[in-house]
Amino acid sequence: MPFILRPFRRFPVWSLCVLLAVLTPSPAAAVSEYHGLVVRVLDGDTLEVLHKQHPERIRLNGIDCPEKGQPYGHQAKQATSAMVFGREVILQTHGRDKSGHTLADVLLPDGTHVNHTLVKNGWCWWYRKYAPRNTELARLEQNARETKKGLWVGQTHIPPWQWRKRTR
Repeated sequence: MPFILRPFRRFPVWSLCVLLAVLTPSPAAAVSEYHGLVVRVLDGDTLEVLHKQHPERIRLNGIDCPEKGQPYGHQAKQATSAMVFGREVILQTHGRDKSGHTLADVLLPDGTHVNHTLVKNGWCWWYRKYAPRNTELARLEQNARETKKGLWVGQTHIPPWQWRKRTR
């Protein structure tokens, strides 16, 4: 028996598994938080924030705004810009998306949750595929639909993920 495993030979295998599970960091522990200045708004759900003196591309977590060429895309970008451009924000990061952009919940210093506010005001969809258990975004979107806010005023509602498939 290798020397490293000798001290553990008296422990059942299940106890070693429990020990490893306790010592392994959970996905929730992967969330980090930092502050930065918003230097660019690319569209309704994508920003650039200065982080360590370099612009970092941020994708707003759990939401999907209309694309630039899509109806309400310009309005969604304007709504995001009005809230965050040139302001210091707090980023609660959740890893990276498939394009390598940082996924984050964006908060203003006064506590305003930008992701939630955009959904509440009807400028984007709750992105079910990437935030399936986010009941707050679900509630906010349903309320915006019922009260016909933002893009929900019109009749045609093509979600950005479907619109992107059609334009490829």
